[in-house]
Amino acid sequence: MLRGFIAPTLALLMTPLDSPAQLKPGTPAQAGLSATRLDRAAKLLEEETASGRITAAALLVARNGVVAMKKGFGKMSPKPGAAATPPDAVFLLASITKPVTAVALMLLVERGQVALSDPVWRYLPEFKTPPRDQIRVRDLLTHTSGMPDMLPENTELRRKHAPMSQFVQGALTTPLLYPPGTDFTYQSMGILLAAEIVERVSKQPLRDFEKREIFDPLGMRSASLGMGGRRIEDTTWGQVPPSPDNDSFGWNSPYWRDFGAPWGGMHSSTTDIAILLQTFLNKGTYNGHRLLSPASVQSMTRNQNSHISKPWGIGWGLATSVVWSYFGDIVSPATFGHSGATGTVAWADPERNLITVILTTRPSAEDNGRLLRVVSNAVAAAAE
Repeated sequence: MLRGFIAPTLALLMTPLDSPAQLKPGTPAQAGLSATRLDRAAKLLEEETASGRITAAALLVARNGVVAMKKGFGKMSPKPGAAATPPDAVFLLASITKPVTAVALMLLVERGQVALSDPVWRYLPEFKTPPRDQIRVRDLLTHTSGMPDMLPENTELRRKHAPMSQFVQGALTTPLLYPPGTDFTYQSMGILLAAEIVERVSKQPLRDFEKREIFDPLGMRSASLGMGGRRIEDTTWGQVPPSPDNDSFGWNSPYWRDFGAPWGGMHSSTTDIAILLQTFLNKGTYNGHRLLSPASVQSMTRNQNSHISKPWGIGWGLATSVVWSYFGDIVSPATFGHSGATGTVAWADPERNLITVILTTRPSAEDNGRLLRVVSNAVAAAAE
């Protein structure tokens, strides 16, 4: 009797009571979601693609580790005979790339190779001219560095297919908009310098570092900074306004697609972005792999800008962020995520254990992100 009692008791004690969730397919009911309300979210994207206002879209919704909806909508491109968009179609994510760059840098922070409180010039000695010498590594990731979003010569550089090194040189010398740490301005050039720190410290190209340290260990099979060896025709076609420069350096050009901009050049599917978000909900682990410590996860998803009342995490936007609205209107204040100019948004609500990834091909500026907001609202309302 005693022996039979001890064995299962020991087994119970050795089994984690709160094992990290791994994404698996299921029904809305299994996920604690209303199927009827979830269908409303899908219908919004169906209507947009059926009307032709959006060429392609994909939606993934998961709760408690259960993927309750994963669908593709529309066509991969506007070309006649284009294939239907599969649920795991690959999209150009635009600025959802930024928090991934931040994750790469945080890996170095955890290893003691970089400190967020260090001045940037410690890693980029050319950046020591005042007032740049006051910019901390943290400022690059929280949009408080005073750097501009884009360089004044951005279009000129792209038009001549400049390499990344020329963008970096421009970022190292471009005038600041305000004294470091005193205000908030959403900026891509700070993220570029954060990426440059990763490359110099790790002695690897950022795209290789991310593949080896983030994408492969987590099983993010479609994720890549740049094209990752795939063809543009195998990805969704971005809806860019007519311009004589589109073929040269637009979103669908070979130059820009494989440029690998650390602020906006990542490609991925809804599943892979959901894996990254679930990793954060799991306090840094996924599928037996620890990507980040709970301490780093907490730091990245809490407000770092309380001193200026302009909420932002490390890399991640927050539901309380001043300029943030693409998560919708009814997510919890703990929600974090990011959107992209190509028409994308991804967020996780820790209070509801809810993940939403919406990828489209229509620039969010065309409707000021309204579609992403209303779809997000429909998803958030589905949580029972």
